[in-house]
This record gives sequence, C-alpha cells and structure tokens, in this order.
Amino acid sequence: MTNATVRGGTRIDWVDYAKGFCIIFVVGWHSTLGVEAAIGERTWMHWAVSYTTPFRMPDFFLISGLFLARVIDRDWRTYLDRRVLHFVYFYVLWLTIQIGIKAPLFAQDIGWSGVARLYLLSYIDPFGDMWFIYLLPVFFLLAKLLRPLPAWSVLAAGAALEIAHIDSQWTLVLEFCRRFVFFYSGYLFAAYFFRLAAGAQARPLLALGGLGAWAILNGYFVVMGWSALPFVSLALGYVGVAAVVSVSALMARSNLFAPVRYCGEKSLQIYLGFFLPMALTRMALIKSGLVPDNGTVALIVTAAGLVGALVMYWAMRDTKLLGFLYERPQALRLEGGRALKLAPAE
Repeated sequence: MTNATVRGGTRIDWVDYAKGFCIIFVVGWHSTLGVEAAIGERTWMHWAVSYTTPFRMPDFFLISGLFLARVIDRDWRTYLDRRVLHFVYFYVLWLTIQIGIKAPLFAQDIGWSGVARLYLLSYIDPFGDMWFIYLLPVFFLLAKLLRPLPAWSVLAAGAALEIAHIDSQWTLVLEFCRRFVFFYSGYLFAAYFFRLAAGAQARPLLALGGLGAWAILNGYFVVMGWSALPFVSLALGYVGVAAVVSVSALMARSNLFAPVRYCGEKSLQIYLGFFLPMALTRMALIKSGLVPDNGTVALIVTAAGLVGALVMYWAMRDTKLLGFLYERPQALRLEGGRALKLAPAE
C-alpha cells in the first residue's frame, strides 16, 4: 500500500471507492425496481442496473471479508462484539424502524396480526433489503467457527453452493448460497486483490485495456441472458470484482471522483437509511408527473436515496437523542472502552 492510497493511517482509498460503487449500484437497483413496479413497465434504467447484477453483491461481500484475517483470531468476546453483535444491533434497530414506518400499508393487506407475524419472522428470515445486514454477522460467525477446517474445503463448499443455484423461498438460504463464497474469498485472497489494485495503479493503460474487454464481456452475457447460468455466474462474479477493484484503484489516483469514495466510507449508513427518501421521492414524482420520462424518474429516485440517507446521517449522528441510530450504545457492548461507531465493511 502506498501513501497515495492510505488516508488517516487507516482508510484505503480504493477499498472505499469499491464500496462506493457497490452502494450506488444497490440503491440504483432498488430505486429502479420500485419505480417499475409502481408504473408497471420497464425503463431504460433497468438495463443499466441489470448490467451490474453479476458483480454488484459479490463485490460487496468480498470487500466485507477483505480484512477478516486481521480480526478472526481475536478472542471470542471481542470478535462477537465487533463482528456479530455490532451488526445484530443495527439489524434489529433498523428492521423495527422500517416495519414501523410501513406497518399501516402492510396492515391494509395482511392485517395488524399479519404485521406482527412479519416482524417476528424477520428475525428468522431477513426482511426486504435488510438481508445484507442480516447475513454479515452470519458470515463472520461461520468463518470463525470454520477456522479449524482446511480453507480450500470451505471455499470449495461455498463455490458448490453458488454453482448449484439453489432455489428457496427463504431469503436467508437463497442469499447465503449465492454470497458466502465471495465473502470467504475476500478473506482468503485479500493479498491478491491488494496486488491487483497496486498493479492497476502501476500499469494504468494495461488495466484500462482489461477493463474494456471485461465491460464488453459482462454486457454480452447480461444481454444474452447467460449471466445467471451455473458456473458462469461464479466466474462473472470474480471477474467483475477484479474489474471493480481495478477501476477503483485507478480512481484512487486522484480526487476527481471523491463523492464515490465518500459513499463508500458511509456505505452502511446509506444502506440502512436509503429506503425512506427513496420511497418518498418515488411517490412524489410518480404522483405529480413532473418528470415525463420514467427512466429519469428512477435516476432521480436513486440520487434522492443516496443523498437523503446521508442527510439523515449528518443530521442525527451527533445528537444525544438520535445518535443511537448510527452508534451502538456502550450499555449494549460486551467489551469496555469507547463506543464503536458504525464501521465500514472491514
């Protein structure tokens, strides 16, 4: 790691850029699908977000496992507090907020007893877009439990689950099978991805040539409908992650795209809060008809989700009344010392 890629002695620029891309793509995906569901037709944004499907979540989970080697051998008390209970706290908190806000609408369809059942079921199977926050502590816990096993056997099992394309009505089962291999790969192959980033910065023209070839290949498989085929999805996931790492490393050479980096720094804060400004903006634009092109509506809703989540964070993070939304209270920690704020996917 060079001085140009490290800020404040702890943050690594290309990692934040990679997470920034991911969270932008995730918000774009949910925003676009929400608009299309409301209007009953596809928009041009559908093709833009579909392009990111092969690598969007693989990259998010691989980056989440990238620094696991630094902490996996810590004592169980510290590990559980920082890598399991940390995310459990935010899942429970923001699950309650989301369902609380949406409860009146849900009650119209399933009744208040149905809302209560939905809330309780969400502790067994993750609710809506909260599944990423749910799976992170599951993966962190499993990785430590499997530490005594040969790493290649765990990786092979994870790859087999992804290749099998197991279909399930349970989000936990479905997404676990799809994503664990990438999380574990981040843990096992972290050194290789750091070398890839360094290589892209050292040979930018070669990196750009490779990125161009990947862009065409990824688009071709998506357009042909082949990107979700067994083996193909796994390969495109890895190649797509390598591409995101490379382009992130190139962007880290300057501050031109600093907003993407900042979104990466605050990716979990955005992930937790984007649902509210996204939904409000979608309803306002569709109801008003101010923007005639629905693809543009989806794009505006995406921007509103990102900016709105950050505004919520900025407004509440340092307040005594609402700071708990982004910082776990000391009373809910297993270990002493200062309170641990909502950390990046380290």
